[in-house]
Amino acid sequence: MPPPAIKSVHDLIFYQYAKIIAESSGFGKKNFGFIMSKCNQLKSGDIHWSTSVREWLLEHENPNTCIYCGAETGLTTEHILPRSRGGEDTPDNVVRVCKSCNSSKGSKRLYEWKGLNSKDQHHRIAEGKYLKYLYSLHEKRETLVIDSVAELCGHCDMSARCNEENSVGKLSVYCVEGCFRKNQN
Repeated sequence: MPPPAIKSVHDLIFYQYAKIIAESSGFGKKNFGFIMSKCNQLKSGDIHWSTSVREWLLEHENPNTCIYCGAETGLTTEHILPRSRGGEDTPDNVVRVCKSCNSSKGSKRLYEWKGLNSKDQHHRIAEGKYLKYLYSLHEKRETLVIDSVAELCGHCDMSARCNEENSVGKLSVYCVEGCFRKNQN
């Protein structure tokens, strides 16, 4: 769970992205001071997340490798936020993955697929794209600033998963993706 200073979807997306920055900088995703510093800089606008061009270049350094497991055969295009959950068919929402990972993930959202215990083990390009994409969707829905977990739960379809992982009533990455439900447009 994020620290108490993280109170909204907006804050949580920046907090998760700050973890990516920390990992990329060699500090690891558990260096709380560095992560909070970067999170606050993202929130204040002092720093910005990487541009699509930079991500595109990094993503294409290994174009024949599954971004999730590293496999080099049987690659396909995968929607990070599945189309069945309202994910669009845009470069911001797709990555190259092997058929096994694509099948394993299915119609699950990224964090839902691996669970809370593995929320910090996603490839930085996939997770970074996903967070920016979710940010834009929440911005359109005007749900970025919701800071009531109870209100977020009202938009979410992950209550069973939260029950399983003892996160009911707590702000988690499920709050960021849970409102994107199956067959929703």
